[in-house]
Amino acid sequence: MERLKIIVKALDDKRAENIDVLNISELTSLGDYFVICTCNSNVQVRAAADEVEHQMKEAGYEALHTEGYRGGSWILLDFADIIVHVMDRETRDFYSLERLWDDAQRIDVEIDD
Repeated sequence: MERLKIIVKALDDKRAENIDVLNISELTSLGDYFVICTCNSNVQVRAAADEVEHQMKEAGYEALHTEGYRGGSWILLDFADIIVHVMDRETRDFYSLERLWDDAQRIDVEIDD
């Protein structure tokens, strides 16, 4: 839960919207959690993804893989059991990951301000 809090706080600090945390551990071997958020521009998508990477690195966690920086509308950060999807509004609406993973349990992550 500590890592989820770091990720959600980093996204919140960069004003990402509609931050959803899905527990996918019972549904797939891809990981345990998806964190999905919406940003209002490609610049904000990059800034939010960069902040997640920075805050996780400060806490001693490195992303195993990142993808999407070139396009900027959807950046994926893979922290092994936590996969972070930072998306612009149009991309999030189009792919609708929450609907694809509708059976996943939603997790409420409380962050300290």
